[in-house]
Amino acid sequence: MPIFEYHCMECNKDFEVLVLGDQEVSCPICEGNKVKKLLSTFSHKSDGEFSSSQGSSCSSCSATSCKTCGVS
Repeated sequence: MPIFEYHCMECNKDFEVLVLGDQEVSCPICEGNKVKKLLSTFSHKSDGEFSSSQGSSCSSCSATSCKTCGVS
């Protein structure tokens, strides 16, 4: 699915949105049109293990799997 991350230059918030074709993107918070597309990281789940290109998925530990600390 083409889900992209954006940063709103008007309200300074980050958000994700499903973009189809040439659809114009606006901020879902303030409805502003001044948005910047962010470089997204990716993740996948294989054999029950979670892997992310961003590194740790938990803020409370350094594990790359939420199964380690129980955070879902």
